[in-house]
Amino acid sequence: MSLEILQTILPVFLIIAAGYIAVRLKVFQVSAVDGLMVFTQSFAIPCLLFLNIMRLDLNAVFDWRMMAAFYSGAILSFILGILGARLLFHRRPGDSVAIGFSAMFSNGVLLGLPIMERAFGHEALAGNFAIISIHAPLLYLIAITMMEAARADGRSASATAIIVFKAMFKNALMIGLGLGFIFNISAITLPSAVLLTTEMVSRAALPTALFGLGGILAQYSLRASLAEASMIISLKLLLHPALAYIFCVHVFALPIEFTRSAVVMASMAPGVNAYVFANMYNRAKDAAASAVLLGTVASIFTASIWLWVLG
Repeated sequence: MSLEILQTILPVFLIIAAGYIAVRLKVFQVSAVDGLMVFTQSFAIPCLLFLNIMRLDLNAVFDWRMMAAFYSGAILSFILGILGARLLFHRRPGDSVAIGFSAMFSNGVLLGLPIMERAFGHEALAGNFAIISIHAPLLYLIAITMMEAARADGRSASATAIIVFKAMFKNALMIGLGLGFIFNISAITLPSAVLLTTEMVSRAALPTALFGLGGILAQYSLRASLAEASMIISLKLLLHPALAYIFCVHVFALPIEFTRSAVVMASMAPGVNAYVFANMYNRAKDAAASAVLLGTVASIFTASIWLWVLG
């Protein structure tokens, strides 16, 4: 692992550390962190996703092989996470789904984008945005469907489908993605004042989200469910990127640009959405919180290794 690689990724984690320390020292209040994350997740990040999806050359970056390489590993990690929770830790079905979701969901926006940009430049982000464009919708659809099926208790399939639909489309990130696709396909042009306003908000997304992520991590404890969290990050930080690399290089022989996007995205720690999902259903919150904290710290080293592998 070279000093150059560490210098590439450390600024990202130093911003997270600044938020963590600020909350620990109580110079930045927890209530302020909550407000900051509402701004980033409900406004700034949706604006960022909207603009980048709107500007994507869909024909150039939506390579099914890259998608297959990334999502095959994600879904396998989800399945193994569920099985590990059930067979190794004897968790209930709902808890197991939440643990599997933590092993599947990459922090591709808050960690993947800034690390990829610093390592390979802004022009290298197209593949990342292609993956992100269906990341939350697809993985939430899979996990919510599994969770609702596990706790249906006699509810009809149509009632379960309505619950899944409502949960999917009240999410601001998905609204931003959806509008980006609509504007991209329709070639509708935004008024310049609206476009500039959206760009100004989007530029605040990553630094504020990273700082807020540090503040959120300061509220978690590693003492809870450490063994389950270790299983989750082993699947997320080691198995998923390894599978993505094998598929990209040895199965599909993808160009290096697509390989970098798939592997870097796969090597990111479980996102805060892992805890959000667990909290939404009140299932395995301890394991999800520990996995987010431990995974974010561990990804300093694992991301460095994967960047070295990717040149």
